[in-house]
Amino acid sequence: MAVTSPAMTAFVANQMCAYLSPANGESEKNPRIAIFTDKLDWHVEEIVGAFTRLGVAAVPVRLSACKIDTTRSDGLAIPGFRAAPPDGVIVRAIGDGALEAITLRLGVLHALAALGVALVNDARAIERCTDKSMASFLLARSGVATPATFVTQTLAQARAVARRECASGPLVLKPLFGAQGWGLRLIGSESDLPAPEEIGGVYYLQRFVAPRGEAFEDTRILVSHGEVVAAMRRRSHHWITNVGQGAKPVAIEPLPREREIALRAVAALGAAFAGVDMIEGEDGAPLVLEVNSMAGWSGLQRVTPFSIAERLAADALKAFEASRAHG
Repeated sequence: MAVTSPAMTAFVANQMCAYLSPANGESEKNPRIAIFTDKLDWHVEEIVGAFTRLGVAAVPVRLSACKIDTTRSDGLAIPGFRAAPPDGVIVRAIGDGALEAITLRLGVLHALAALGVALVNDARAIERCTDKSMASFLLARSGVATPATFVTQTLAQARAVARRECASGPLVLKPLFGAQGWGLRLIGSESDLPAPEEIGGVYYLQRFVAPRGEAFEDTRILVSHGEVVAAMRRRSHHWITNVGQGAKPVAIEPLPREREIALRAVAALGAAFAGVDMIEGEDGAPLVLEVNSMAGWSGLQRVTPFSIAERLAADALKAFEASRAHG
């Protein structure tokens, strides 16, 4: 990601100073929007700029800087929003940290929802998507086809799965919490399984889907508030097809069945915005690999003729305004 520009840093500083004053900009006409992030990257620049062009100021805030404070009327302390909580929130990142820190940050999101603040996405959707085991469970329960998936908590159980399943082909070992294709391992036999301490003690194993042609490829479909925004194929000479790891993005118009499956997958996890990754199975039918509730779109933007950030900001603003209209 690009390092944030000096102009962006100055803009954020000005917005933060303005919002620290209860008398500034907190009119009933314009919603006050927070962008939760852990760094000022390209995505934050894009979404803040998109809101600015809509005439709405959005303030980047680190979730790690937010606090529960029961001496306040709303019980929360959010930098840049001293007088009242924001009217709407975009969650771009939770940030790294210990289990306790992540739990607190998610708690802040739960608290905001309890106060009636509209979030994209809320904590429940983020928890469901981030935990690959829960996402796989909910997708299967909703009838959304995925590669066969097995999640265990001991090496002995994982070896038993590998002995049984690798006879039919390799498995992919994924970090339970992970993104961008990092930490993936191809498992051809039980001897390929790492020690529990290398992977946090959880073995998330999913059937490897071999390419139907010469190149490895899968599909990313971006969904916002019940509609498909844009889509691409990611093609690579390697079985890991993330654009950040060298895959080539190719613009596509998703097939009707791909659209339907993407929308069903996002609905199954309760997300308002998500990136859905899917791949063609042996029979050509789409299989959902993952649903990312904090999906990036820099690769997709390279092959999309309109501003994705502007579309996402407009969708979110409609949702925030509808939430405010209902109290």
